[in-house]
Amino acid sequence: MKHLLVLALLVFVAPITIGEEDAVSHFASGSFEVKLSPQPLHDALEGTKLGRMSIDKTFEGDLEGTSKGEMLMAMTEVEGSAGYSAIEVVTGSLEGRAGSFVLHHKGTMNRGAAEAAITVVPDSGTGELEGIAGSMQIEIKDGGHFYTFEYRFD
Repeated sequence: MKHLLVLALLVFVAPITIGEEDAVSHFASGSFEVKLSPQPLHDALEGTKLGRMSIDKTFEGDLEGTSKGEMLMAMTEVEGSAGYSAIEVVTGSLEGRAGSFVLHHKGTMNRGAAEAAITVVPDSGTGELEGIAGSMQIEIKDGGHFYTFEYRFD
C-alpha cells in the first residue's frame, strides 16, 4: 500500500517531460512588405462603409516567405473607429523549418486606439511546420512593417 501511495504521488506531482522540448515557446522577428489591393464586395449595400482587400506579403528575417490572404473591414461614421478580420496563408521557412500555416487576424480601432490579435489557426501547419501554434505582433515604424512571432509546436 505504501508503494502505491508513493507511485500516485509521483504521477501527480512529478513533471511530465514527454514532448516538452516542442512545447517551449520560440520567438522569431523580422520585417515584411505588404500590398493591399481593393476587391469588390459581394452584394455591397449602397452607403455602407464595408471594404474587402487582397493581401500579398513578403517576409524577411527569421520567417522567410510569402503570404496571400483576404481582409474584410468596416468603417464607422466616427473617425478612427473601424474593425477588420483577415485570413492569410503563409508559405516559407521559419528558422529553417519549411512549410505553411494560416494566420487569423481580428482587430478594432476605437477612436484611433488600435487593438489586434493575430493567431495561428489550429492544425493549419504543413510540412515541417505541422503542429505550429502561436501569435504574431505587428509594428509599423518609420514607414516599415515589422513582426514578432511567438510560436511553439504542439
